[in-house]
Order: sequence, then C-alpha cells, then structure tokens
Amino acid sequence: MDLSQQKRRLLGRLRNGKSRKREGLVLVEGVRAVKEAIDAKAEVRFVVASERIESTTAGLALAEHIRKENLDITSVSEKELAALADTKHPQGILMVCKEQQMELPDILRVGGCYLVLDGVQDPGNVGTLIRAAAAFPVDAVITLDGTADTWAPKTVRASAGAVFRLSVAHAAAEEAIREITKAGVPIWVADPGAPSLKAKPDDRGFALVLANEGAGPRQAVLDAAEHMVRIPISGQVDSLNVAVAGAILLYELTKTEE
Repeated sequence: MDLSQQKRRLLGRLRNGKSRKREGLVLVEGVRAVKEAIDAKAEVRFVVASERIESTTAGLALAEHIRKENLDITSVSEKELAALADTKHPQGILMVCKEQQMELPDILRVGGCYLVLDGVQDPGNVGTLIRAAAAFPVDAVITLDGTADTWAPKTVRASAGAVFRLSVAHAAAEEAIREITKAGVPIWVADPGAPSLKAKPDDRGFALVLANEGAGPRQAVLDAAEHMVRIPISGQVDSLNVAVAGAILLYELTKTEE
C-alpha cells in the first residue's frame, strides 16, 4: 500500500514547530524512540517504515511488534523515507502519535520530585535532561516559556523516547511558580554563584530549576527559591553543559542512602 498524500503532507507539517503544535501530534524517529513510545502506550496514528528497519535485530523485533499490535504501517523505499524524515540518516522508521501534554494541577503534589526547565533553548539539551529525569527518577518535567519544544522531533530523539515515560507540562513562569509554591514543593535553583550542594530534600520533595546557560534563572525564579545549589568543579573549566549539570544534580537529589 502506497503512502497517501494526506499522510505525506502531515509528516511535512510535523517538522515545522508551529504546525506541529497546531496538530497536537509528534513525529518520532528511530528504533529506540519508536519502541519507547509504543511501550509507553502512546496513541499511535500511523507508522512508516523502509526495508532498512529489518537490517538489525532490534529493528526486526520492532517491526514484528508493530505488526502484532495491528498498528497502521506503510512500507516505503529508502529514498522515500529519507525525504520524509527529519534526520539526515534515518533508521528506517517514522511514527506519528498524539502529544501527551499534562496540566500543572494534575502533576503537582507535596513530596513530589520535579525538573523545571527555565528557558533551556537547545532541543538536544532538553531531550537529554528529560532522559535524565526518567533515569533517576523524577515525577514530572515542567517547561517554562522560552524553553525548546518538548515534543519537537529533535527533542524526542535526544530523549531516546523517554519523554513518553514521563508526565510533561508547559506553563508560563509566573503560573508555574505559583502552582509549585501552592502545592508546598520547595524550589531548588541551580546557579553557578550558589553554595555547593550540601542540603538534601526533605519529605516535601523538590522542584529543581535549570536555566539557560547564558542568561541564568529569571528573577522571579530566584525570588521564589528556597535553596540555591551548584556543582563544585575544578578551575580547569568555567561551567558545565546544562544537561550534564542537571543529570549530576538529579542524581544527588534523588539518591537514597544504602
């Protein structure tokens, strides 16, 4: 069965940020990300695959799983898939599914652990931080205005599909600060000028805010912070990449005594 023109046009629109948001759909690429989305019970609209998907053991297993799930799948040539993909070197599979956006009141509770991204603009960093949040683990990720689109194709790929494993919400900074504070969750802010990380979260949980490396946290976030923390590093470098720093801080804040 040939891929319809309607689906081709939709795939093109999903590579554009504004169009993607209007559609409320997500373009997922790659064997791992597609598998994660399916395993997380994402609402799948359709799948497009080329013969390359069956060139690896993982790809072959995924193709078989998709058939068993009776998902809408269309086979295309390698050339066709390359023209449809968002990446230069696609792995032989694309999938379109529904965006899973949550509202703040649905995810916030005292004792919860949250990652808050304040103006982190690089999709690769946002995706990597979401993957770290799923690994350590965190209850939800909250993105503030100015942060890269959580569901953009590059962000989804950088998260290796982990974005489908987490609750994700987007809100304006003022709303997020108000709701986090109302829920009784302390705000922790990562800042290079802060004291080293020594305090540990109590039973109220935490909302760790990571900001744009250049601009730093916005003033409203700083004003609401209960704890300011940094990672002590040697004088060999000025700072850490925000995704690296975030992963280290999440590990420290969520680790339990053995």
